[in-house]
Amino acid sequence: MEQGGRGLLVAMLDIEPAMEDEFNAWYNTEHLPERRSCPGFLSARRFEAIEGGPKYLAVYDLESPDVLTSDAYRKVLANNAWTNRLVPHFTTYIRNVYVEITPPELRR
Repeated sequence: MEQGGRGLLVAMLDIEPAMEDEFNAWYNTEHLPERRSCPGFLSARRFEAIEGGPKYLAVYDLESPDVLTSDAYRKVLANNAWTNRLVPHFTTYIRNVYVEITPPELRR
């Protein structure tokens, strides 16, 4: 289904404290680089909350939300052994997909 317009993928999560070091290693050495190299992902950034939660936030700019149903993205998802090891230790996981609605004249 064609969404039209740029997209945004936002992931917010917490992980069990005992797994936090491994989680950050996974995110920085495998997960984020895989997403950044996937066609249609324009950028990928991580944040850590200084107040509020969940503790971790990742923001991915997409050419379109349709990127998330592409063959290239499905191939990235298939490489998931380390991901599968960590996911059971997520204590909060929120994943939202957005399509940009900013009028063209207001975009930078």
